[in-house]
Amino acid sequence: MSNKTFKNAKDAKYDEYYTQYYDIEREIEAYLDYNPNIFRGKTVLLPCDDPEWSNFTRYFAQNFEMLGLKKLISTSYALESKKYKGGYQLSFLETNSPQFDKNKTNTHGKIFVLTGDSSGDGRVDLDDLQWDYLEEDGDFNSEEVTKLRDEADIIVTNPPFSLYREFFAWIMKANKQFILVANKNCATYKEIFPLIKDNKIWVGVQPMGVDMLFDVPKERAAYLVENEKEGSKYRIVDNVVKARSTSCWFTNIEHGRRHEPLQLMTMEDNIRFNRHKDWDEKHSYCHVDNFDALEVPFVDAIPSDYEGKMTVPVTFLDKYCPEQFEILGITKTWFGSAVKTYPKQTQVNKNGTRSTVTKLNDGGAIIVKEPPHDEIYYIVNDTYYVQTYPRIIIRKKQ
Repeated sequence: MSNKTFKNAKDAKYDEYYTQYYDIEREIEAYLDYNPNIFRGKTVLLPCDDPEWSNFTRYFAQNFEMLGLKKLISTSYALESKKYKGGYQLSFLETNSPQFDKNKTNTHGKIFVLTGDSSGDGRVDLDDLQWDYLEEDGDFNSEEVTKLRDEADIIVTNPPFSLYREFFAWIMKANKQFILVANKNCATYKEIFPLIKDNKIWVGVQPMGVDMLFDVPKERAAYLVENEKEGSKYRIVDNVVKARSTSCWFTNIEHGRRHEPLQLMTMEDNIRFNRHKDWDEKHSYCHVDNFDALEVPFVDAIPSDYEGKMTVPVTFLDKYCPEQFEILGITKTWFGSAVKTYPKQTQVNKNGTRSTVTKLNDGGAIIVKEPPHDEIYYIVNDTYYVQTYPRIIIRKKQ
């Protein structure tokens, strides 16, 4: 691999992940189970798609009639405008069309439209896609793609993770229904979490505790194998390298999974019967020092016999039943839920090195009796603390 190709593959790590067909199919079927007519008569826009690579266009084109779609629109980004430019192959559909222009292919985005059986074979599928070049490079923020957004009823895509905040704002501005792939950490963004709290958006059906696998260009796959740990950043499935990402789906379309209440046990039973190898009583069911809440270390340890505020992992969101729980906040400084802040702290790393920081102020802080040996901890006025990852603050509904 050349140095240039190596750098391109590295730089593309956030944006060139292609969702697997199986994940798309499983997600969409859950919405259809709840409402079989959710897509009927609707225009669906896929604004960050590459039909040469992506399975989104393939899924919606192949299922056009079953879904009852009125129109499918898919747009792609110009090659020269992408961070990653390697591995691109011209499709048969493109090169055999009279409008094909080699220069435009590099500088202009493309639009693919499906409205019915244009081939005359009696069915609607990928062969009926009609395409042309866009006037601009296909950026979702461009005027022409924004007009397509305004025309659409539902937006479905895997947007560039590096532009997620910007893309999310672009969708919300138009008040559209959507189904989006996202990094799980997006749930903690100040632009997104308040909407989750207010039940305006929610997590899809993909469990947050299970990372998603993505197809990647061959140069990116080679980079992962050469530089990352298998099982952490990638997996090999049927001899094909799949990138692994902490991703899930966000949506504002109803699905039945979000109305299934969690089955809960008492605190005593949770401690007695839990199967978590890292369950640690010194961290479990203690009170968070800087938030008025009980720390619950695992979603399946939410107690049935506690009525106050609790802090739970972000993965709670895919189990969240709005009829069972109320989301009150998040343990992030910007949310303003903390009942206290700390002066500068001494951070002690796993290797024993120390530094002066203010990190305890951004998250939940748990007091421990003695310094832990296997994790970072903090010292404030001779008191030992560990910090939790961002936690959702919840309370059971009465």
